[in-house]
Amino acid sequence: MSKVFALVDCNNFYASCEKLFRPDLINLPVVVLSNNDGCVVARSKEAKALGIKMGVPVFQIQDEIRQHNIKVFSSNYALYADLSSRVMRTLESMVPKIEVYSIDEAFLDLSGLESVVPLLEFGQNIKSIISKLIGLSVCVGIAPTKTLAKLANNAAKKYQATGGVVDLTSVVRQQKLLAITPVGDVWGVGRKLTKRLEIMGINTALDLAQCSPGTIRNLFSIVLERTVRELNGESCLDLEDAPPTKQQIICSRSFGNKIVDIEHMQEAIAQYTARGCEKLRQEKQQAKVLTIFVQTSPFKSGQEVYRNSATGELILPSNDTRDLNKLAMQLLKRIWRDGYSYNKGGVMLSGFYGQNTYQPGLFDEVIKRPNSEKLMAVLDEINQSGLGRVFLARQGMNNKWSMKREHLSPAYTTRWADIPKVR
Repeated sequence: MSKVFALVDCNNFYASCEKLFRPDLINLPVVVLSNNDGCVVARSKEAKALGIKMGVPVFQIQDEIRQHNIKVFSSNYALYADLSSRVMRTLESMVPKIEVYSIDEAFLDLSGLESVVPLLEFGQNIKSIISKLIGLSVCVGIAPTKTLAKLANNAAKKYQATGGVVDLTSVVRQQKLLAITPVGDVWGVGRKLTKRLEIMGINTALDLAQCSPGTIRNLFSIVLERTVRELNGESCLDLEDAPPTKQQIICSRSFGNKIVDIEHMQEAIAQYTARGCEKLRQEKQQAKVLTIFVQTSPFKSGQEVYRNSATGELILPSNDTRDLNKLAMQLLKRIWRDGYSYNKGGVMLSGFYGQNTYQPGLFDEVIKRPNSEKLMAVLDEINQSGLGRVFLARQGMNNKWSMKREHLSPAYTTRWADIPKVR
């Protein structure tokens, strides 16, 4: 049985999430900002049409914001994650296998489905159901390989005549699309690689597809060879049923206000450590190594730049917030320097082990906290319920250093008090 993949991608996801509960914004330009409300990280189609660039600092477009009545939002990660989860659960109910590729993208396995329903019709059903049940717009690209499905999805976004769904299972249609697609638009072909290919006269996706796989492997890499084979309809990339286990977890943010005393830095590092441990438990992993880092702004005139990091190890791997926070505080005292205004700090967890898989040394002084797993499970359950928060005292309560989110929208789907009311 030949393979068939679909790539489902939400359109302008962050901006669309912000519009979902605001009918008054339907035809207005919307932008979403990065941490600390610094740069534009998402734009609605209306904002794109005005020429608002991705990554532009918001202070540079204040005139455009006023002139065109652009609505500005801080990143509402809780809202985006919840709506993403709803989209993915809906897709999972429609197909036997799914790979969640990112917060707004998923690959589906449609192999054998063409014998039951036309693939184009099924793609249109996906688009219709997501719109009806969740309210978000998606585009669907269908093809015999993941690379071609990615190109089909791009075409579904770019060409309105497609209605947001492109079936690229036909070889003739594949060739037509490859011929008008720049080689730089092929999945996995970055800027540097694009320049090298163009020097060789390989300007389109079709030019790349017509190259000898062996020659491409010798000149570039086995990864690009796989891309050539995928462009020719040979599936080399299967769905990943489960995401690969992380090798490290990093929690870090620029501060909304500069930190000048160690007590506030301890709060920040404790917050990041707690968040890292929460992610660690979600991965069902334990960490043995912890690194913390702090830095001042390299752009502030009149102040010496200071950045430093420290790494420590636990005797036994752990995902207990108390264990890793104790180590974090010890490391922070080692690298803290008075007299600086710090703009960023963070933690990195590494040296991962599965539960009960680490063998301690013969002379290691092993002391386990009683009921650690049960306590952390209860803590996570409470914190994820949306009904309250349980945290270490060291994390503080009034974090003046927290990132700026002056344009944050309500938690429409995860907090009872924020559910829109109809009068």
